[in-house]
Amino acid sequence: MKKYIILAAVCWFAVISLVGVILTFYDKRIAGSGKRRVPEAALMAVGLLGAAGSMYLTMKKIRHKTKHKKFMLGLPAEVLLHILIIAAAVYFSLP
Repeated sequence: MKKYIILAAVCWFAVISLVGVILTFYDKRIAGSGKRRVPEAALMAVGLLGAAGSMYLTMKKIRHKTKHKKFMLGLPAEVLLHILIIAAAVYFSLP
């Protein structure tokens, strides 16, 4: 049973990370075009759902929103939160 929970968690992080990277690239691509952008709250929410690490690395690589403290501090904080949740889950699942 634990195997399936771990597999589901890994799949979730992979899928949500891909969604986060796609949203980040899309927002960068339409920046300055006058088109409707991805709201910052939506980007942060996707990060909170598990894509914070991949979004942070993507933003640094493509130089998108790197001057926004909300993202450059917020996304690493979300990564730390994810690490703490995973560590707690592992700790409390031990016999």
